[in-house]
Amino acid sequence: MSRTPLIAGNWKMNGGPDALCWGEKLGEAVPDTPRCEVLLCPPATLIHPVSTRLPGWVSLGGQDCSAYEPGAHTGDIAASMLKALGCTHVILGHSERRSGHQENNETVKAKAEAAIAAGLAPIICVGETLAERETGQAEQVVMGQLAASLPEGADAEHLVIAYEPVWAIGTGKTATPDDAQAMHAQIRKAWPGEDGGGLRILYGGSVKPDTAAELLAQSDIDGALVGGASLDADDFAAIIGAAR
Repeated sequence: MSRTPLIAGNWKMNGGPDALCWGEKLGEAVPDTPRCEVLLCPPATLIHPVSTRLPGWVSLGGQDCSAYEPGAHTGDIAASMLKALGCTHVILGHSERRSGHQENNETVKAKAEAAIAAGLAPIICVGETLAERETGQAEQVVMGQLAASLPEGADAEHLVIAYEPVWAIGTGKTATPDDAQAMHAQIRKAWPGEDGGGLRILYGGSVKPDTAAELLAQSDIDGALVGGASLDADDFAAIIGAAR
């Protein structure tokens, strides 16, 4: 089944006024409409300002959302608020949220349900630590996260999975293309519905311009969740160019 690649940039907690020209730089670096979908997830404070200067082929996403409806939840951002800003996607369950904010699978599932209800496509992140991989638990951990984080009745058309080996995030390490492909294939095989062939699974472990092409050439890798390299428009453009 054909799946349009998705290249998603996650700026994390980075960016200021100088980031407003990023979209113009990206447009110059990618002069023609790319052969993949492109998504940018800046900090919530920058979603609107950055959106005014993005190429028309770039969609917007949030980096997290609340499981709750708008109300008395200081510091939270409702999924409907992201939707109102023009977002189409939201990243949920990123390893930095799971570890730094103690978010568990049940929390991620509740947020995913809220996102879908608001008309957003959740990008649900799963991945193992180095210790879990070295002790042979990688597949068990990832499949457990997948099963427990998916909202009820999840279908491949309305969400995305991102496999992000935790040991390869921000460390400069990258899973080999064979290792990444093997886990992506297992995720697809474990998908609970009959539409697993159409499920888009992104790789999210320190994707760089010099590693992107080989990773994206794997049969079950449908794009990338790009961290640090997405802050540089030229680097992000090179990763977009690697998508086929």
